Amino acid sequence: MSPVLIFSGIAAYFLMLLLVGYITGRKADSDGYFLGNKQSIWWLVALGMLSDSMSGVSFISVPGAVGVAQLHYFQIVMGYVLGYLVIAYVLLPLYYKHQLTSIYGYLEHRFNPVSQKTGAIVFVISRLLGSAGRLFLAAVILQKFLFEPWGISFPISVAVIIGLILLYTIKGGIKTLVFTDAIQSVFLIGGLVIALVSMLQSDLLSHLSFMQVIQSAGRTEIFETNVLSSSFFGKHFIGGMFICIAMTGLDQNMMQKNLSIRTLKEAQWNMLSTSAIVVLVNVVFLTLGLVMIAFLQQKGIIQNGVSSIASDLYFPTIALEYLGGVAGMAFVLGLAAATFSSADSVLTTLTTSTYFDVFRFQDKGLSDRQLKSRRIVLHSTFAVLLLLSILGFNQFSEGPVIDIVLGLANYTYGPLIGLFALGVFTQRKPSGSKVIIVSILAPLLSWGIGQYTYVLDLIGFETLNLTYQFGYELILINGILSFLGLFVGSKVSQGL
Repeated sequence: MSPVLIFSGIAAYFLMLLLVGYITGRKADSDGYFLGNKQSIWWLVALGMLSDSMSGVSFISVPGAVGVAQLHYFQIVMGYVLGYLVIAYVLLPLYYKHQLTSIYGYLEHRFNPVSQKTGAIVFVISRLLGSAGRLFLAAVILQKFLFEPWGISFPISVAVIIGLILLYTIKGGIKTLVFTDAIQSVFLIGGLVIALVSMLQSDLLSHLSFMQVIQSAGRTEIFETNVLSSSFFGKHFIGGMFICIAMTGLDQNMMQKNLSIRTLKEAQWNMLSTSAIVVLVNVVFLTLGLVMIAFLQQKGIIQNGVSSIASDLYFPTIALEYLGGVAGMAFVLGLAAATFSSADSVLTTLTTSTYFDVFRFQDKGLSDRQLKSRRIVLHSTFAVLLLLSILGFNQFSEGPVIDIVLGLANYTYGPLIGLFALGVFTQRKPSGSKVIIVSILAPLLSWGIGQYTYVLDLIGFETLNLTYQFGYELILINGILSFLGLFVGSKVSQGL
């Protein structure tokens, strides 16, 4: 597929987003920017949360990872379901009770301002790195098939993408994102379905039944029963549950849209609907991964289980080099949806958390004009930081990006799990200094634990020589360490 066609598809898509951004943002005030005037429609938010939670990582890396890790990712998805239930019936009632704009305001209500600032800073670091990883993958694909043939360098291409996102988000904020993210979810799902059908109807696979295609891929194992493996079912399920709680329920980026819904009941319906949609779409992702493997085997690119290209390039290579036409354009539009949804909402929510939790501009007695100028400066600053983070990923990342993004969550979200668990389930109140210390030490200690991959290192039985690989259970370990560190020596708070 030619770079001109790819550019035309992305340009048309962006103009559509710019039009939606103009319509929704032309009368948006601060309340519209931060909470959509509390008038967001719950099912529209649920649809939009799909593209925000999936992004380019799921669109490209999850199907490709089937070639490396079979269908083990579905074990994580099963854990997500339980995580969404916890968010709907434990966290959302808490947020609505306190009428929060930033969810880290709860930490001030429950503990102290230092806890609020610390929680917000942990979120900013976590979400900035996670979003950079998501956008990085989509940007790499666009670089390879669009910008590189035109001699445009990677830093310039990423700067262009982020600059375009700034144009339609800097004014409307959440009010705009509710609509644009819903549109992007439709394009993302459409790209998946069209690509899947096109491969099945191609000359390489059309002579096989659907089940024959799936079986020929030879990567259909869902449950890993080896407890020593990093993909063991228990590790993935528990890790998936806490990753969902942390990266959705304790994440301002995901919760801000929920808080823009009129009532708690509608917000809960939104969360349950999101859970069902996420499961169904991930089934499509993984099925697509199996069909891609069968396709590449027929092409000779995968032989005897060994691929000549990286797993993250499976989907773009098939769609743009072998299918083209409608399937290629569907991939381009789906990738555009994944690309823009990876960064648009994060700029708004990083701005919100920093505005309310870190600098507390709302309490400084500033005029509306001064508040707006500070909001714009923050929004633009995070665009620059996102650009720098993506360039860092380009220099140092290796392996499937989905593993990198979820791996980072193991270490960055633990303090938030510990802080919120202490607030919800105990009457303890740690000092501000303890919160800061624990939020630094718990992730470092978790990282150290994760480096011990051998049972003999942990218990000293050299004769066993059994390999134990830590997986996504590290996020739970991190959360427990944070909780215990905050609990021990803290005082009981009266009147809770």
